[in-house]
Amino acid sequence: MMTVMKSKPAKSPTASRKEATHERIVEVASRAIRRSGYDGTGVADIMKEAGLTHGGFYAHFDSRDALLAEAGDRAGADAVALATRVAASAPPGQALQALMDAYLSPQHIAAIENGCPVCALGSEMPRQAPEVRHAATVHIKEIIDLFARQMPDWGQPRAHEQAMATVCALIGTTMLARAVDDPRLAAALCAATLKQFSPDAD
Repeated sequence: MMTVMKSKPAKSPTASRKEATHERIVEVASRAIRRSGYDGTGVADIMKEAGLTHGGFYAHFDSRDALLAEAGDRAGADAVALATRVAASAPPGQALQALMDAYLSPQHIAAIENGCPVCALGSEMPRQAPEVRHAATVHIKEIIDLFARQMPDWGQPRAHEQAMATVCALIGTTMLARAVDDPRLAAALCAATLKQFSPDAD
């Protein structure tokens, strides 16, 4: 059987520019929502940071919620991709520990703008539009699945349950470590969670 291959029409320069602009807006927004929260992120500020005029916004998005959903999707996808790379680069049998160490590292605690969007935005998510919450839900499920695959008893129901508990602990710990104004307490919170949830913990 012969398959006829149809070549895709070349993108016009105008379309390419529009796509690049769209990508720039989403990238700026994905950092902005983590830095300032959903409610603290305005369309005008995002467009200004992207080097664009406010009036051009509706050429790319139907609404502010549509932008927030896409920005959240980008932030979540980036976080899952980073975690996947951490797990893949760990020595055999050490991926779970590597993931936990990376999540509760001082670098991630400080990296609100570029870190996991769930711990940056978790308290605001229940009040967001359905499409914004759905984008978050997709990546929360992905990160839980990634952790479950690193569990010693992967494939058993307990592995998924343990992954859910671990992810919840990591997110909660990160939120608390960022909330307090005492660096020693922040470090102690992270150390306590690592001690309790590390694979070789008693």
